[in-house]
Amino acid sequence: MRLVFIGPPGAGKGTHAKILSAKYHIPHISTGDILRAKINDGSEIGKKAKSYVESGGLVPDSVVIQMVKERLQERDTQAGFLLDGFPRTLGQAEAFDQALCQVGIHLDAVIDFNASLKTILRRLTGRRMCPKCNANYHIANMPPKKSNICDECGSALVQRKDDHEETILKRLEVYKKDTEPLINYYRKQGQLKEVNADLEVKELDVHLLEILKSVPAR
Repeated sequence: MRLVFIGPPGAGKGTHAKILSAKYHIPHISTGDILRAKINDGSEIGKKAKSYVESGGLVPDSVVIQMVKERLQERDTQAGFLLDGFPRTLGQAEAFDQALCQVGIHLDAVIDFNASLKTILRRLTGRRMCPKCNANYHIANMPPKKSNICDECGSALVQRKDDHEETILKRLEVYKKDTEPLINYYRKQGQLKEVNADLEVKELDVHLLEILKSVPAR
């Protein structure tokens, strides 16, 4: 099973990617993970990416796509993979398709997580983290035993700046602008599957499994 998950921040892509990764025994891959691994392994592409990161610039699409292409040829992806949050733009999708064709890989499905603004704000504004040990919490879904205090180390929890409502709304504006053409691209190719990401985790997991049962693996 070769899958791509797309959707706005807070839609639950990462949560369900971990669930399906374990079920299908395929790696859950994010571009952030690939970038860190390539930089750490000292490869040529990793050195190139590191030069952009250290200078404060964005890593170009061509470099990111090359890193993804190399990652998807590693042994643990033979049974499939689940790519989380990439591609993000139409240009990335077109270049990514070309790169996949070069190595004989075809996507089985692209899952679009549709979540309402209300749900996204509830999920993201409720997140809290420990600045000392990086433990994560949610004030409604996974609260600490003692209000605003980390269970692990006793430090006061904080809200990340990008989880403030004003920042979230700006991120969603950018997402909508960049991703609508991407969604149409995959819809025209017949690869797009849409899910209601407002559903709770267990209910959405059942729905995803039903969708994937109908996807013919290549």
